[in-house]
Amino acid sequence: MREFLLSAVLLVMLPVAASSQQQAAQLRPAGQEEPRLVYSVSGSVCDARTGRPLESVHVSLPDRSYATVTNPEGDFVIKSDHPIRVILCSHLGYRTIRVTPDSNGSVMVQMIPESTLLDESFVISGEPKGIVKAAISRIPDNYADTTEMLGCFYRETLSKRQRYTYISEAVARIYKTSYLENTARDRVALDKSRVLVSQRKGDTLSVKIQGGPTQAIALDVVKNPRILFGEEELNQYEFELDTPAYINGRLHFVITMTPGTVMSEDALYYGTLYIDTETLAFRRIELSMDMYDQMKATRAMLVKKPLALRFTPKELSLVVTYGEKDGRSRIQYLRTTMRFNCDWRKKLLSTSYTSVNELVVTDLRERVAPISRNEMFRTSDILDDKAEEFSDPAFWEDYNIIQPSESLENAIDRLRKR
Repeated sequence: MREFLLSAVLLVMLPVAASSQQQAAQLRPAGQEEPRLVYSVSGSVCDARTGRPLESVHVSLPDRSYATVTNPEGDFVIKSDHPIRVILCSHLGYRTIRVTPDSNGSVMVQMIPESTLLDESFVISGEPKGIVKAAISRIPDNYADTTEMLGCFYRETLSKRQRYTYISEAVARIYKTSYLENTARDRVALDKSRVLVSQRKGDTLSVKIQGGPTQAIALDVVKNPRILFGEEELNQYEFELDTPAYINGRLHFVITMTPGTVMSEDALYYGTLYIDTETLAFRRIELSMDMYDQMKATRAMLVKKPLALRFTPKELSLVVTYGEKDGRSRIQYLRTTMRFNCDWRKKLLSTSYTSVNELVVTDLRERVAPISRNEMFRTSDILDDKAEEFSDPAFWEDYNIIQPSESLENAIDRLRKR
């Protein structure tokens, strides 16, 4: 079960080749052109009380199917093929807000924290594991019951200590069958992608991530019961009710899960599940691997490495959220974070690395057609090997993307100059 969950985020540790800038661009096939996104709104989102920028706020257009999320500075740009009159912002623990952009296509959004004070007549009760099982039984009623084509933006970054050494981005199409089916027929294909790799002599370690945007298939916890919601998997955890929370103005059960006393050959997870109290739909799932047994964690995270390199796992975590449209939910956003230390056996000090992979569903495509085997991006593929180099400043002009943070923009400039 654990290796199934992590098949999209495995690491390959190899010496970096001093010359490598990949050149194979992936473009949308003929006959699958989407509308030009000629209208845009840019803005920032912050906490109304503290002024603190809010990261990963979901920004969407209520009258269209386009969406994105805010970056670490709270900034975003959202594009559409129609004039944008209203944007919708939603975030865990805050009131969902509708905002009208100004005539220049910009907006400043202040989100108000949602009070969790409950009406005296409202009682949160129930056995937490029973609530989880009831939510699992409602998946056929709550989630997409037809095959869909999702457009998404995906980004991988690797930082060595506080400095970025690798950045890769892609726009992809996800052919996603009904949540009544398994993932056997789900496919991903790249529309466009690019990569930038550090050429510093001191950056002698390359970390490559298998699977890239197929994470939207492999890490869809609701659709893949073997990840967490199979009977065997559920029996390995203990569940507790926590303080309820609001998401999109709706009250949610908050259920925490911890590894139980049953021995497992693989690393387990600490987690938090957010379940709509009315529909019992899973809205947000957070998982963090138990790092107590580092041998188990290493087996889950590492494919291979040079013999003389020592690898120490520090963190492997996942956040996945689900959005609702026309009464049916589907995957909306996911983020994986991996932290680890590496050192060569002859050196005294180790180096810390952080890899962050982020994917947001940016639109629901009108044309739904299976992705051929020749075109599909496989779970064993590596985006670094598929993408072209960072060169065109207007590379993402016709796509919705996650705006790079200021630190990431600076890293791009530094890496390009080298």
